[in-house]
Amino acid sequence: MRLLFRWIINAVTLLALTQLMMGFDVKNFYIALIAALIIGLINAVIRPIILLITLPINMLTLGLFTFVVNALILWFVSTFIAGFTITGFLPALVGAIILWAVSLVTNWLIKKN
Repeated sequence: MRLLFRWIINAVTLLALTQLMMGFDVKNFYIALIAALIIGLINAVIRPIILLITLPINMLTLGLFTFVVNALILWFVSTFIAGFTITGFLPALVGAIILWAVSLVTNWLIKKN
């Protein structure tokens, strides 16, 4: 149930990002659900490997490089899902930061209940 809740919250956040910023476009809720699913799968499987490889630079930047990794993952996912477009690195970075903040609040709400 918690996984479903997080999935829907992430999809709604992706849709909200289309209204908040230029360069971030999601056609509809169905595409947002697919994008959120793919992003979640990549974050679960590939992201830990990338973070391990980039550990030295991540340590030098005190963990801020993690946002760059998350932005690159978002940007990568947008390249192969029709209807989900991110034009440029800056919208991907801002989107990654907003998704992180929403995820932080979601995790806090889940743990509180």
